[in-house]
Amino acid sequence: MERIRPGRARRDGPPRRDVLRLGALLAPALAAPALLTGCGADPASRVGNVLRVSQTGDPETMDPQKQGDMTSMNALINMFDTLTTRGADGRLHPRLALTWKVVSPLTWRFTLRPGVTFHNGEPCDADAVKFSIERLLDPATKSPIVELRYVKGVSVVDKHTVDLHTSLHDPIIPEKVSLFGGVVVPPRYLARVGDHGFAQHPVGTGPFTFAEWQRDHQLRMKAYAHHWAGRPDVDELVFSPAPNASSSLAALQSGGVDLVTGLTPDAAQQLDGYTGVFLDSYTGIRTSYLSLNTLDKGPLHDKRVRQALNHAVDVPLLIKAVLGGKATEVPAMIPRGAFGFDPDVKPFTRSVATARRLLSEAGYPHGFTTRLTASNIDSNVAEAVSGLLARAGVHAKVDLIDPGTYSDRLTSNDHGALGPMYLAASTVWTLDGESMLQSNVRSDRRQSRWHNKEADHLVDVEELAVSPSERRRAFSRLQRLIQDEAPFVPLYQIDNIYARNRRPHWKPGPAGVLKMASAEVSR
Repeated sequence: MERIRPGRARRDGPPRRDVLRLGALLAPALAAPALLTGCGADPASRVGNVLRVSQTGDPETMDPQKQGDMTSMNALINMFDTLTTRGADGRLHPRLALTWKVVSPLTWRFTLRPGVTFHNGEPCDADAVKFSIERLLDPATKSPIVELRYVKGVSVVDKHTVDLHTSLHDPIIPEKVSLFGGVVVPPRYLARVGDHGFAQHPVGTGPFTFAEWQRDHQLRMKAYAHHWAGRPDVDELVFSPAPNASSSLAALQSGGVDLVTGLTPDAAQQLDGYTGVFLDSYTGIRTSYLSLNTLDKGPLHDKRVRQALNHAVDVPLLIKAVLGGKATEVPAMIPRGAFGFDPDVKPFTRSVATARRLLSEAGYPHGFTTRLTASNIDSNVAEAVSGLLARAGVHAKVDLIDPGTYSDRLTSNDHGALGPMYLAASTVWTLDGESMLQSNVRSDRRQSRWHNKEADHLVDVEELAVSPSERRRAFSRLQRLIQDEAPFVPLYQIDNIYARNRRPHWKPGPAGVLKMASAEVSR
């Protein structure tokens, strides 16, 4: 962890920002409301044993198997347990499952923790696990969760043992059931209240129980006294949406929120310097990149042009100028800390001259004009990338769209729906390189915009091989191939940044999942 800077009294207006001008970009600071800087007692001291957490948005639903976004999962993971879990150390740990092993190439066996019950007293056993996974895979559920796509069936061995049967060997099933794919839900309760009733009043086995959800306002949870791992320290956990830096600051200074999550470096800079506001930064795993459409006719069909873009986008400068240094350069798509990362693969050299030479060799001595699509929440980064490309003669008009439209286009079957270049990011929450590459590389995958037989073969090896060393070798070869063919412009893995008052004590894991059972508050 790196402490950015403790809160202090503001003296001369908003904090100064050392943001470099990249092309036409100078990201503006949002002025925080002056009325929030008044004196008085710390409102947080009057809250009691309650932890109030904000995210940039509200959960989509209270049904954990009908959502696939981290904002929803960050809240739901506190009410539901998963078969395995990632600790703050980044390692895989037991949760509802005590042990797991491969009993045949197509069968994973999980031995469950005995004596666990759902919040309504219903037993959480092998039958519940079988029901949960079959519900997730049932087309009628319409779940957007895809991690268990190779699972074709589940069988109960005994009360505390369950087998997952796959159509192909999947080496990271234990990682995939540590979050989205591993939630266990109560079969009897669901049979009684139905899907709608379940979403209205969810029942899990997690450390907190559902209390109340006022959409777009707050989600309240209570500590579960009978949780198998012990009762959480805090009595009540409250999640609320705070869509921008100004609303986060207002909530922090009024005592409405103790911990602000999901901060971009730009938003964090806007909160820095206010009395009673503290900023903490942790190394993260969420990885950003540019996807290039290599399939259609045009400049990006030539790998020399794609290599030129990689030389032109000065990632270290981007990190320093726009992200305040709160990110780490990624050489070839797989981030540091994920299985498969090869430290011997180095980033492209950043050279405008090299970029211009390659463009000239490819028949574009004067550059070319193209389009860069991004969600409007990533506008600063997109504009900065456009400015860096312009220095090499590539004029990329930035097309900003709302997050909903962006998501719809990203997950459509049209590989050109987001134009020739788009800015994207992956959470890599499994901490395995497969999660970063699974949708982007193999020719038959939805987001693939690069068809390469060798890459397809290497994806098959890293996704299906039993041997970890064989998987690691495939990842290394794949990263070298990605560098040579350059179907992407890998950018950075961004830090997890949080703003808080002085009450909370909590440390996230690399994926930044908001599992708050270990949190404490000063009283």
